[in-house]
Amino acid sequence: QQTSEKIPQDLAPDFKEEYLKQVLDHFNYNSHGNGTYDQRYLITDQYWKKGNGPIFFYTGNEGDVWEFALNSGFITELAAEQGALVIFAEHRYYGNSLPFGKDSFNIPEVGLLTVEQALADYAVMITELKKELGAQKCPVIVLGGSYGGMLSVYMRIRYPNIVAGALAASAPILSTAGLGDSIDSFSGTNIDVFCLLIQDFEKFNPACKDAVQGAFQKLNTLAQQKDYRRIQSAFSLCKTPSTPKDIHQLNGLLRNAFTMMAMLDYPYSTHFMGSMPAFPVKVACETMLNGTDLMSALRDTIGVVYNSTGQLTCYDLYSLYVECADPTGCGLGFDSYAWDYQACTEIEMCYESNNVTDMFPPMTFTEQQREQYCSKRWGVVPRPGWLKTQFWGDDLATASNIIFSNGDLDPWANGGVRQKSLSPSLIAINIPEGAHHLDLRESNPADPESVIVARKEESEIIAQWVKAARKKSS
Repeated sequence: QQTSEKIPQDLAPDFKEEYLKQVLDHFNYNSHGNGTYDQRYLITDQYWKKGNGPIFFYTGNEGDVWEFALNSGFITELAAEQGALVIFAEHRYYGNSLPFGKDSFNIPEVGLLTVEQALADYAVMITELKKELGAQKCPVIVLGGSYGGMLSVYMRIRYPNIVAGALAASAPILSTAGLGDSIDSFSGTNIDVFCLLIQDFEKFNPACKDAVQGAFQKLNTLAQQKDYRRIQSAFSLCKTPSTPKDIHQLNGLLRNAFTMMAMLDYPYSTHFMGSMPAFPVKVACETMLNGTDLMSALRDTIGVVYNSTGQLTCYDLYSLYVECADPTGCGLGFDSYAWDYQACTEIEMCYESNNVTDMFPPMTFTEQQREQYCSKRWGVVPRPGWLKTQFWGDDLATASNIIFSNGDLDPWANGGVRQKSLSPSLIAINIPEGAHHLDLRESNPADPESVIVARKEESEIIAQWVKAARKKSS
């Protein structure tokens, strides 16, 4: 997922890959002096009205920047419509933007991985590129999805002198700031990811949830009986599990697959964070309900995520899924180290499954467990509440020019601003048939009407912001 070699870059021939000499530490003049690293970005001026058209700047998130560029076609479509320059910036410590190369995840080098440093990177990059391209008068709109959407919100809050507006798609700015004890303060609804994703499966067929729960119960019974060989056989595991730790890992692997399918429940097949068929939740439920045996049906269901090519002959428990400080999964490779570190510091994700409000076995992840894990893994103690203090939490009333878009199919949706607009310029857009930031994806014949309407509204609002910013600077 994190290596650019695996990504078919010929699909986006208009993007040029460039690097900017970026300051290592924006906030401490002594630590590294004016030391720099090479920060990658992608740029296309294919549709730009040079020196006049707006700049659409994607605030890169936790992965290789090509992944986001190739899966956010709406931004290029918007650029064609509004004559914009498009830049996709890569987040420090992800993809090729490693400040200390292969040593980036050593302690203390990893300490420069913070939200604040990433935002400062983007502010510097925008300022430098505007100068270089003769674009000083071009209004900048930031756009992002998921954590990238959070960064877009924060850019508008922190650097309103640089950014005229922000589109934050599927941005869980409330839940990741530890707000509401799993309850959204705006709507009173549960914001725990595992509780929410069950709704996607129940919507398709209530029997689906029962089948999944039944399969987990069978697995639990066999685990209690220590019938590890039968578990290996049922789930086609490469090695026979032998400890409760192995069973815990298996439960995490299984649960993670359902999280991925719910997040990426798009109406067409995609290659983003892996390969998915169209409507993966539907595919998963049909697989669960058509199986003759619940546990082998569960095995085949997770194959939608882990074995999309059908080439795996067995599942390796510890290489397909890595447990980390994000219970919904950190991915694999260097990118997973970076996200794990962020989940141990500023980003709060103490989500748990309980088999009451969700369909998974009870797997706790308390603040205390997070603290123990993070102290052992990274030598850090999380500071709950910092993100809320630093970036305003739910007290956003004095901000302006931010669109919060969320889809009803997205298990992260209730962790963001979704039920109602907070002011005339803090606008909530709900997409009933939308999965995780579907609105940022390129137009597709299979798109539901609700996302077509949402994109049109987003386009009109952004055009108004650009116009207003031009008037202000003239």
